[in-house]
Amino acid sequence: MGVTALATALVLTACSGNAGGGAPGGGAVAQGDPAAGTTAPTTSLSPSSSSPTPTSSSSPTPTPTSSKPKPTPKPTPKPAAKPVANPADVPCKAALASPGVSACVDLSALKTWLLQDGKVIYGPVKQLPGKKGHATPTGVFHVSAKVKNYHSKAFDAPMPNSVFFLPGIAFHTGSLSVYSHGCIHLSAAASQRYFTTLQSGDVVQVVA
Repeated sequence: MGVTALATALVLTACSGNAGGGAPGGGAVAQGDPAAGTTAPTTSLSPSSSSPTPTSSSSPTPTPTSSKPKPTPKPTPKPAAKPVANPADVPCKAALASPGVSACVDLSALKTWLLQDGKVIYGPVKQLPGKKGHATPTGVFHVSAKVKNYHSKAFDAPMPNSVFFLPGIAFHTGSLSVYSHGCIHLSAAASQRYFTTLQSGDVVQVVA
């Protein structure tokens, strides 16, 4: 009976207690229990140096850039200089020698010029003189009158920008394909220039 009682007591002591570790009154305390005032040593795990973190060995692909050079802008061409009329080409000696403004008409070359103090200031421009039987007279004359919108009663024809240097004979706007009855036909632009430039008394020389 004594042996049996002792064995039973040992079994009861071993099986009783909390699952967390021992009886409140004197059971064994597990390491690391805060109630024991000790802390269980911890093991620091560091990654193995034999297994480095893989890194990408490929570099980023650069964005392709165009190697074609930009076209160089072409320089703006300078306007060609207008040829300067040479007074030596003007056949009117009296007009060249005349002080102030004068006009020269070359009937055979179908050209006319405006001059000032012997220098060409306009022309040559095309002109068309009188037809056969109504030839424009040659000689040295002077501007006698100017009429902006003259109308010929004899031929019932308009004569814009008329600059008269003989009775019935004038520079004016007219056809450059049909000969006149003695006047000097000019383009509209040329007749406007003659009308503006020539004044009463200015020399007009007409040569054959």
